[in-house]
Amino acid sequence: MTWETVIGLETHVELATAAKLFCACTTAFGGAPNTHCCPVCMGMPGTLPALNARAVELAAKAALALGCTVAPVSRFDRKNYFYPDLPKAYQISQFYAPLGRNGAVELDDGTVVGIHELHLEEDAGKLVHDRGRGQTLADFNRCGVPLIEIVTEPDLRTADQVIAYLERLRETLQYLGVSDCKMQEGSLRCDVNLSVRPAGSTELGVRTEMKNLSSFRAISRAIAWEAGRQAALLEAGGQVTQQTLRWDEDRQLALAMRAKEDARDYRYFPDPDLPPVELDGAYLDRLRGEQPELAPARRARYQRDWALSADDAATLTGQRALAEFFEALTALGTPPRQAANWVMGEVLGALSARGMEAARMPLTPPTLARLIALVGEGKLNRNTAVRVFEAVFDADGDVDEYVKAHGLEQVSDAEVVAQAVEHVLAACPGPAADYRAGKEKAFGFLVGQVMRELRGQAAPAVVHRILREKLEHTP
Repeated sequence: MTWETVIGLETHVELATAAKLFCACTTAFGGAPNTHCCPVCMGMPGTLPALNARAVELAAKAALALGCTVAPVSRFDRKNYFYPDLPKAYQISQFYAPLGRNGAVELDDGTVVGIHELHLEEDAGKLVHDRGRGQTLADFNRCGVPLIEIVTEPDLRTADQVIAYLERLRETLQYLGVSDCKMQEGSLRCDVNLSVRPAGSTELGVRTEMKNLSSFRAISRAIAWEAGRQAALLEAGGQVTQQTLRWDEDRQLALAMRAKEDARDYRYFPDPDLPPVELDGAYLDRLRGEQPELAPARRARYQRDWALSADDAATLTGQRALAEFFEALTALGTPPRQAANWVMGEVLGALSARGMEAARMPLTPPTLARLIALVGEGKLNRNTAVRVFEAVFDADGDVDEYVKAHGLEQVSDAEVVAQAVEHVLAACPGPAADYRAGKEKAFGFLVGQVMRELRGQAAPAVVHRILREKLEHTP
């Protein structure tokens, strides 16, 4: 039998706030265990939560960008469950009246992924399993960190679509400044709800939920494994059990954690300590006005206005800071094609070598624009310019001062180049004769010798012109 996989996602995104959702504790990643905590986020008796307005703003920006209808009034509820990473024995979330509903994300293949809802909630702590000592330790630093949970409709069918959706979601949230979406730090986490059904069927099968998916690669592998497991089970006459699974990346399989809960298992009820969140039209209009041009619109504009390829436009818009750096170069007068080549080549190479994000890049657009201009003016050749780039990148150094101090300005003086050409032709009669006999490759060798004579600082166009003149007019 041919089976169709049906997938829906629950994505948890940590918001880029300095303080937690209901207290003033820091949200900074890391820190010694249990040092970013206070009586509020630990749920001590007698404490009261106070809502972080910045978290509401970031959540509303995300909801608007994802096409959700933002509720004028949303409310917080208590989600009750007992687990060691939850000191209060309940999580403050939104169940009955979430912040946003009915959004959509369109993928490049035309698939429209419906957003069922987007709601605010606080994060739980983290359990650290020490297998060597047979202990599980609890770190509550993450308790109370503000999250948005984005729940899709079951509109996805393949692992490729899932990854495309998550990449588009991450890109959007990073452009908005809503979250850094670093999966390695847990600021973007995804649970996969998956079922299979006979191809052509419209009924949904029994689903499982997979957790502990810490990378896109793990998500792809987990989807393939679980879809295969369910199909094999059904073909053998068995039944899929609704349950929560934990993906084991080392063993490449999913292990059962517990039976999958329904809403009634959590005994939701309105949080008595928190008033409703009211967002008026003027507030939402302001957030809409602050929304930046997102990556898909920028990609289309780069292709339309600057004739860049789809791949180049995608590379340049992969990070908002990189796209803004590129646009700043063009605003300073750098031709878009040249700006794109330098950003996709030298800039991305330098960032990769340093393990650095574009937002933290020390090099500024005016510095690179000046370097590119020196190449265009014929004062530096491309190879020398790359050397200067590496020298000034880390401290945003002065390009002109560096070139002057190291004597790197390109030699364009025709008399100086002519003298070097004559010296090379006298020293290399064989290659000169080969060129005159029709062997074009000999010309490249002679060019290289002239460049070597002038320490690589000669203007290539001048070298080519004078060398050909000397070869063609000197016996």
